[in-house]
Amino acid sequence: ALENDLEIIPVLNKIDLPAADPDRVAEEIEDTIGLDCTDIVKASAKAGIGITDILESIIKNVPPPKIPDANAPFRALIFDSVYDPFRGVVAFFRIVDGSIQKGDKVRFSNSEAEHDVTEVGVMTPNQVPVSSLQAGEVGYMCGSIRDVRDARVGDTVVLAKEHKIAMTETGKGIPALPGYADAVPMVYCGLFPVDADDYESLRDSLGKLKLNDAALAYEPENSSAMGFGFRTGFLGLLHMEIVQERLSREYDIDLIVTAPSVVYKIIKQDGTEYTVDSPSKMPDLDRNIRALEPYVRMEILTPSEYNGPIIELGQERRGILKDINYLTPTRSTIVYELPLGEVITDFFDELKSRTKGYASMEYSVIDYRESDLIRLDVKINYEVAQPLATIVHRDKAQSVGRGLVNSLKDLIPRQMFKIPIQACVGVQIIASSSISPMRKDVLAKCYGGDISRKKKLLNKQARGKKRMKTMGKVSVPQEAFMAVLKLNKNADKGKS
Repeated sequence: ALENDLEIIPVLNKIDLPAADPDRVAEEIEDTIGLDCTDIVKASAKAGIGITDILESIIKNVPPPKIPDANAPFRALIFDSVYDPFRGVVAFFRIVDGSIQKGDKVRFSNSEAEHDVTEVGVMTPNQVPVSSLQAGEVGYMCGSIRDVRDARVGDTVVLAKEHKIAMTETGKGIPALPGYADAVPMVYCGLFPVDADDYESLRDSLGKLKLNDAALAYEPENSSAMGFGFRTGFLGLLHMEIVQERLSREYDIDLIVTAPSVVYKIIKQDGTEYTVDSPSKMPDLDRNIRALEPYVRMEILTPSEYNGPIIELGQERRGILKDINYLTPTRSTIVYELPLGEVITDFFDELKSRTKGYASMEYSVIDYRESDLIRLDVKINYEVAQPLATIVHRDKAQSVGRGLVNSLKDLIPRQMFKIPIQACVGVQIIASSSISPMRKDVLAKCYGGDISRKKKLLNKQARGKKRMKTMGKVSVPQEAFMAVLKLNKNADKGKS
């Protein structure tokens, strides 16, 4: 809102609470955001206090909307869309210029797809078909659109015939409405169906979610351990959790979710640059290849008594302390720059734990910086488990590997044979452990007799376990994949 020079009306809610301190909060808003809170509206939605003041402030301060041009070429902005199994994609839009009616042929500026309009209408709140919609109105449109990628949220809709005329006259066509940009995912994880038969359902479900979630990105992925699935991109951890929850609740799909990772940049010696969103794609780094990771600028608002634990947490996560600003004698803002990869794991949980829930944080990606990164592989029964691979800083590799091996040892169920677990960097094993086999007492039926019979039974058991070890498959539970989320915590414990 500040970047676009929009009018902002500050409102303080919940002033009816016993612990409310409106004057202090208003002062903090001025110091933190820079808003003038001289005429701040004090309200309580629960008690109905200040509602009239809010409405009057909106009428007084917010400028009226721009008068649309009904004679200009048709342009509309899609703000939401849903998938109807009978009508296809239903796009909801606001008409900025011109008009549209049933039977027109429309063009989507970003996808460049064209469709015949079969129905237009308004919401009251149910969908009511009408013959046409004019500039300034909000409505919906159907056009037998079966590909959910054609009608993305934020895209501009124009009339195909008007676009062709504009192309003939200007060579540029009708310009799209400003402000649209493809969202760039910053966090990736693998989504695999527990039942391989649900792969097609998972693909269709992700397509329907992407219909009104333009920030969601996905592509097919094949794993030797878990079969076919999708490498899925999100804006952040919260976005990832919401999508997973919707897939489970709305589409009833049981998922195996791999640990999240961020997008890294790899620069070769000749200057060629490409991105890596999965640990399995990370090359073996040498002096001819540089790796860059995203850094964020984080602002933490906290009671001043917790400054020490927060600074300690920032140092553990390779953070750079930039500033400490005391808003009041008892509250402060701490500014850090730290790698995004250190934030997406359990940083928020640790922050809440160390401040007893009183601290809050916000962050934004600022740039990419060169780091000494390596790929940490995990071998289970001497086979590389690709979903468990992770990218870590070289200084943390040994402690992270040790913590991960110990976690997997507790999470993977025992088998009839010994299961070795190894954390490797390249061909070097930096941490290892093993899960003891379950053992049947084959000597229970021997109540005496010659020792050679007992040795024969024990040797037979050993040969059987050796055969099972070469042929057996280890079942890795979902909790083991999510153990990678706790890498930093295990690394910190390993240092202490």
